[in-house]
Amino acid sequence: ERSLQTPCRTASKTCFAQEEAVTGIVKKYSPAVVSVIVSKDMPVLENCYINPFGNDPFFQQFFGNIQIPSQCQKGYKKQEVGGGTGFIISSDGMILTNKHVVSDANAEYTVLTNDEKKYTATVLARDPLKDLAVIKIKATDLPTVVLGNSDSLQIGQTVIAIGNALGEFRNTISTGIISGLARTIVASGGGQPEELRNIIQTDAAINPGNSGGPLLNLRGEVIGVNVAVAEGAQGIGFALPINEAKKAVNGVKSHGKIVYPFIGINYVSITETIQKDNNLPVSEGAWIK
Repeated sequence: ERSLQTPCRTASKTCFAQEEAVTGIVKKYSPAVVSVIVSKDMPVLENCYINPFGNDPFFQQFFGNIQIPSQCQKGYKKQEVGGGTGFIISSDGMILTNKHVVSDANAEYTVLTNDEKKYTATVLARDPLKDLAVIKIKATDLPTVVLGNSDSLQIGQTVIAIGNALGEFRNTISTGIISGLARTIVASGGGQPEELRNIIQTDAAINPGNSGGPLLNLRGEVIGVNVAVAEGAQGIGFALPINEAKKAVNGVKSHGKIVYPFIGINYVSITETIQKDNNLPVSEGAWIK
């Protein structure tokens, strides 16, 4: 009679070491992962009855004081309308998250830490090209994560995702592997669809609400920022490489905003007049100045 053995039983020391690494990382770095709560003043609607003709005496003489059921606005009430995840990158309260988590300029943002403390958050910068944002809370001596190097990633290596799953289950942990590198995806949510390049693919479970949370390696280093899941699929999630996020953070620290260098090119469409005045050899196209 044969007994089936799982890989963990045939290599118990290796499996125990991996489990120990995962639990140690979770214990050490979960306090630096926060929930980002989005709130807005929303209209309060109540059931009421209205006259479709208002107070117009002409219609009232024929139809009387007709009342039909409707909904009437009774002021505004601040309500939670969304949420995501972030992680603390400086002990004085700088937090990295996704741009689509904090995309609404008219909303208010609250950070809920792992020890149940609440802080009002200010958006310092939203990345114009990537789904990244940096926010700030007023606090000191906060736990932080360690940022790793996403240029050295390999397909198949183990990763850990931490986040506010479904906007309800804070500090949810999932593990998996890197299942693809340098992916290009079109992500929706928080505004217009956005093409994201050089993305990490992972089968670590990433759920709505996990957006902005860290993807860590077994050394406890953040190597990605969880950003999206593939609709209609199982076990396909995506993260932004942390080296791209480092550039955004350094821009905020140095310039107070996220900046990108670019080469400025000015051109005009060639017309007959421009061709003659500048003795150009062609009569159509663009003249780069």
